[in-house]
Amino acid sequence: MAADTVTRRSPLAHLAGRLARATRQSGGALRLAELPYLAQINVRLDPKGPAAEAVRLALGLPLPTEPGTCVRGGGRTVLWLGPDEWLVVGPDGTAGDLEARLRAAIGDEPGAVTDVSAQRTTLLVSGPAARDLLAHGCSLDLHPRAFGPGRCAQSTLARAQVVLVARDQPRSGFWVLVRSSFADYLAEWLLDAATEHVTVPE
Repeated sequence: MAADTVTRRSPLAHLAGRLARATRQSGGALRLAELPYLAQINVRLDPKGPAAEAVRLALGLPLPTEPGTCVRGGGRTVLWLGPDEWLVVGPDGTAGDLEARLRAAIGDEPGAVTDVSAQRTTLLVSGPAARDLLAHGCSLDLHPRAFGPGRCAQSTLARAQVVLVARDQPRSGFWVLVRSSFADYLAEWLLDAATEHVTVPE
């Protein structure tokens, strides 16, 4: 008998069509999409201890120490979440390897590595109207001078707790990392707010 197969279904799979339709209707002003299954590994350690250097070598990236910043390279993004906390985001399918690599790097030094990939999904919000759309529900100053590429922040969007990331190029838009239990609510809010930017009726 053939082995049972597990079919993954992302938190927003049922809204993929509506997100794509809103993108088309915006006439190029917006792009809305889910980026499901990104690897997300939470790391806690002393940024001045030997574990930080070991993690840097394991990732090929430094742990950012400036509040609200992130670094990218090798297909990974490392987000500053606090003085001793970071989130390492990588491609789908890499969570197990990342977790093992980081645990090995920390070794017996004080620290913690936790796979939180299943806790959140990621929404991509990009296009010329992306900042205006997000500003409707977020208290952060999203002007490029204040929140340009390489910035990240834990905040609220439409009252939902999120991690907001300005991507590496101005036109790349934003990642909105949201807990899976709030993903449907937040996506519906974005779809509703996006109606202001509809230019191409269907």
